[in-house]
Amino acid sequence: MITMQTHTKYGVLLFAAIIFPALAYANRDPNFYTFASRVADEFPATFLSDANATFTNSNNIAALLLAGGASIIMHNTDADKNLNDNFERHRAFDNTTSDAFGYAGNPGIHLGAAYVWYLYSQANHDEPSQEKAWTMLSALAITDTAAFGLKLVVNDKRPNGSNFSFPSAHTASSFCAASVLDEYYGPQVGIPAYIGACMVSWRMMDSHDHWASDVLFGGTLGYIVGHTVAGKHKQLELAGFQIEPMVSLDTHPASGICLVKRF
Repeated sequence: MITMQTHTKYGVLLFAAIIFPALAYANRDPNFYTFASRVADEFPATFLSDANATFTNSNNIAALLLAGGASIIMHNTDADKNLNDNFERHRAFDNTTSDAFGYAGNPGIHLGAAYVWYLYSQANHDEPSQEKAWTMLSALAITDTAAFGLKLVVNDKRPNGSNFSFPSAHTASSFCAASVLDEYYGPQVGIPAYIGACMVSWRMMDSHDHWASDVLFGGTLGYIVGHTVAGKHKQLELAGFQIEPMVSLDTHPASGICLVKRF
């Protein structure tokens, strides 16, 4: 079972990652409250639209089914057990690095970081970054909802004996964040982010918190959601200009595209 100590640790992390930054920015930026208003007005529709785009895509469904099938095979044969035994014999992380990567992969930390990113961009009137942070929040929310929903439904035992093993939410959230960053900033940011996500995944198996099958499906889930949601929201750019639709209703009605650059 998940112990009270585990619940307390995650509760403290979520509080530190979300509440403290919110209070700090609320005090320095009067426009902070527009974020809460936007969440109430827009986020449910954004969440549902992005989730629909993700889970009705035939390629995404096929990839998730393949990952799910592979996970079932791994868990119902000796593959998961043999890999777990190998991690037991060849530990890669000491307590300090294990804790560090555990915190770095925590879904609450990712949500808190995206939240601060949004508020910081808003305070600096950086609309493009603000919208990227909004997309990150949507992608993470979809990933976390799917991951924790599956945990409740499957309720599998972890290698350490506790519950809610499948899938690895740390892995899913890490790959989701890396995928969004990769979509927006390319391999210069994406590759280091994926390396970090892989290290989190390795740590989850190394610490016996998850089976390899949990990590396989979690990584696939996060990768698919992150790329789909960010790809959906990403605006086309040409030489640093955003390409946007243009409609004119003057004397001579016309439609087309325009190049926009905000300063």
